[in-house]
Amino acid sequence: MDWKNLPGGGGGIEDRRGGGGVPGGGIAVGGIGGLIIALVAMFFGIDPSAILGGGDGGQTQTQSQSQAQNQAQGTPATDENYQFMDRIMTSTNQVWGGVFQQAGRTYTPARLVLYTRGTQGGCGVANSASGPFYCPLDNKVYIDTSFFSMMERQLGGGGDFAYSYVIAHEVGHHVQNELGIADQVEREQRSARTEAQANQASVRLELQADCFAGVWGNRVKDQARITQADIQEAISTAQAIGDDNLQRQGAGRIVPDSFTHGSSQQRVKWFTTGFQTGDPNKCDTFNQNYSQL
Repeated sequence: MDWKNLPGGGGGIEDRRGGGGVPGGGIAVGGIGGLIIALVAMFFGIDPSAILGGGDGGQTQTQSQSQAQNQAQGTPATDENYQFMDRIMTSTNQVWGGVFQQAGRTYTPARLVLYTRGTQGGCGVANSASGPFYCPLDNKVYIDTSFFSMMERQLGGGGDFAYSYVIAHEVGHHVQNELGIADQVEREQRSARTEAQANQASVRLELQADCFAGVWGNRVKDQARITQADIQEAISTAQAIGDDNLQRQGAGRIVPDSFTHGSSQQRVKWFTTGFQTGDPNKCDTFNQNYSQL
């Protein structure tokens, strides 16, 4: 993947790296999922505390003085990690801005917070164990870049397009928030009669975000010179973070009713659907029989 061919300068990045972290642990999670809800905090997905009505209800603004000064002076970092994130975020926002414009709608670009160790945001406190997540309360994606090293060490997944898939998945959650889909899922989860029903709503949400990530990949594949090897990076990552694979590694047994993100097969299927078609209309995971997802 030649990500340097993608446009930059519009990623809306807040660079909070090197701020020393925030005491008090990670984002609070609870409710749906047992083992997997804990794993949600380790692998990318919409922030579970926000989906379940948690968080602090508003964005906190506690940053170090040096961070605030850096932002006020308008002097973003120029290291390669920053440039990579900026170009992926810029291109995802441009792709979805175009999709929304064609549909006669207005798209509000997502923003990205880069941090190390910990930071505060609209959904509460995040730390390095949280993994990448999207907070619908402030329309921001949060990433501790050490997560990508962990992907390589523990998941066996890595590479520029695999990392791009992570980011594009989170922006996919922003698209869902813009369309009101995230609110619909929250209502369904609150009214669900069983934990399994609430989990199924979460799975549909996550698989659609995978599909949206594939749509972005399709729209930039020529410009970024995405190869078959790049595609395999994303597929390998999708396989690694399937709920069945995570449960097998974590507890030694698979409990489908506790899935919150989808199986490895489902995640690959929906990413591939988005990538092959480039059509967000093909990403409707909500009007299909759950057994056929």
